[in-house]
Amino acid sequence: MTPTSSIQPIVRLSLVLASCLLSVTSTAPPFPKDLEPINVVTRQRSQQYPAFGGLPSDNDTARLGLDFQRMLRINHMLYIAARDHVFAVNLSASTDQIVPQQKLTWKTKDVEKCMVRGKNSDECYNYIKVLVPRNDETLFACGTNAFNPTCRNYKMSSLEQEGEEVVGQARCPFESHQSNVGLFAGGDFYSATMTDFLASDAVIYRSLGEGSPVLRTVKYDSKWLREPRFLHAIEYGNYVYFFLSEIAVEYTTLGKVVFSRVARVCKNDNGGSPRVLERYWTSFLKARLNCSVPGDSFFYFDVLQSLSNVLQVHGRPAVMGLFSTQANSITGSAVCAFYMDDIERVFNGKFKEQKSSESAWTPVPEDQVPKPRPGTCAGDGPASSFKSSTSFPDDVLVFIKSYPLMDEAVPSIGDQPCYTRTTSRYKLTQIAVDTSAGPYRNHTVLFLGSDDGKVLKVLANNHPNATFSSQLLEDMDLYNPSKCNLHGEDRRILGLELDKENHALFVAFSSCVIRVPLSRCADYSACKRSCLSSRDPYCIWLKTGSCATSAPGFKAGFEQDVESSQTEYADSCHDVLATTRRQNTAADSAYGKSSSPLLRLSIPFYSNINSQLTDRRSYQLVAETGVESEDQVE
Repeated sequence: MTPTSSIQPIVRLSLVLASCLLSVTSTAPPFPKDLEPINVVTRQRSQQYPAFGGLPSDNDTARLGLDFQRMLRINHMLYIAARDHVFAVNLSASTDQIVPQQKLTWKTKDVEKCMVRGKNSDECYNYIKVLVPRNDETLFACGTNAFNPTCRNYKMSSLEQEGEEVVGQARCPFESHQSNVGLFAGGDFYSATMTDFLASDAVIYRSLGEGSPVLRTVKYDSKWLREPRFLHAIEYGNYVYFFLSEIAVEYTTLGKVVFSRVARVCKNDNGGSPRVLERYWTSFLKARLNCSVPGDSFFYFDVLQSLSNVLQVHGRPAVMGLFSTQANSITGSAVCAFYMDDIERVFNGKFKEQKSSESAWTPVPEDQVPKPRPGTCAGDGPASSFKSSTSFPDDVLVFIKSYPLMDEAVPSIGDQPCYTRTTSRYKLTQIAVDTSAGPYRNHTVLFLGSDDGKVLKVLANNHPNATFSSQLLEDMDLYNPSKCNLHGEDRRILGLELDKENHALFVAFSSCVIRVPLSRCADYSACKRSCLSSRDPYCIWLKTGSCATSAPGFKAGFEQDVESSQTEYADSCHDVLATTRRQNTAADSAYGKSSSPLLRLSIPFYSNINSQLTDRRSYQLVAETGVESEDQVE
């Protein structure tokens, strides 16, 4: 056999294998690639943004840092809960700095008892873990209180204490790093946390209501809760929903695998009968949240990290969540949205059961589901003839106690994430959503915080007839070591809070809170091409020849091109743009600054665009840098 003839079969085999590979891969949709940012905000730039790290007069803060716990925005006030303090910041005040208008100080008196229990002295403080509105005039706050959880009421206007403090057990965790959520609904306080010093008893709990019995989840039952991490709680309709991640009871073949869940309870639940589920929820159900990339083999983002409140997507109530991969997997993050009616539909679907410890989990046959349907609220739907859950038949109560898990997972909108990131070393952990961005209030912008001090600003494609894909608008490095670095860098972003009225995003680290403008339109100065190509819903090109931040209600006299991915314009000033950014040393304020006197007179809310670029100055920049642009600046 000649060498040529011996090679021919190998070549033919290679072609066959290649054609087979192409036929297989062509049937599966491509995995979404990580997007490149249109604009990058460096640490040098972000260090100009105002930061708050506590009061320097407090010795503990000077020694240990702020120890941020959570933020709460009510109208024009932002409340920052930390160790021993709650700070109230007036959002309508100056944007040049973050100065608390009021301060609440609540220090523990149980330090000695805490240390006797074997805790380090640095742990024996009062970490404010609960801060929620009780009504229009009262804040409800709970602190760890040196491992002796305690709760108080405070006047919202003055931060003065009202009434006596109450025990915080089952309402607040014992330790600052334990997860918890809480909210008032119908006068009752709903909480999810750990109830004991050893953090062995996780609970979803209702208390403090007038006329409503205290209720909780079944104790030490892994079918109800198994090592949960509580993320969010919302009131919606007749229910309170809890969003969490936990060890999956239905998936044990590969050890401990984390799944994301949504659980719900009826607001009018009064517990079971003296025989079954007395003082326990009779309406507790939970379902898996499915955030995955479809294909021949689904790629799952199983671990819920953060969740929005209920918002409108396609005109329907929905929530948007930030998910990550398993801890022992490749680092990946995704944003998925879920319609509330899809969640309701799953809770009205089939239940899941495991007949023995060795058998697979399967749907419960419909003929084995008792009536009224388990999980239904008394006085509603199938249970409309029952005035109270205490009168439910025993077989209904026994069923709900044994089968709280739904068979179907809640699908995401479009059955896929609206944004993914899988090639970064950092993990995305916090989400804030603006569903009405831009002058026409018709765009959705996601702000995604990471464990590496970055915030990604994403233009999300979640419109039913959208002609564009999601776009990474900005990659912002926001960690400020000069203001946030105490005892080593902790670059994790712990909270995000939008202040749309003042065009700001508050970004919380352990040792500081930073105020960041929602956009940097002034960077594009008098360059029309760069302004429009930024695709930023917050930026508009004015007829007066300047890039500015859009203000609410401004709907004429400007250009914007958010949805186009291949924008072409007559002018090209990309080369001078970088120089302009370097010379723009002042931080962006709420609505930018303009050098145009006409603009300042006719549109006063654009009085802060910090751009001084004119035709004459563009030539000066060329002379100084040696860089010429192809076209003249407009």
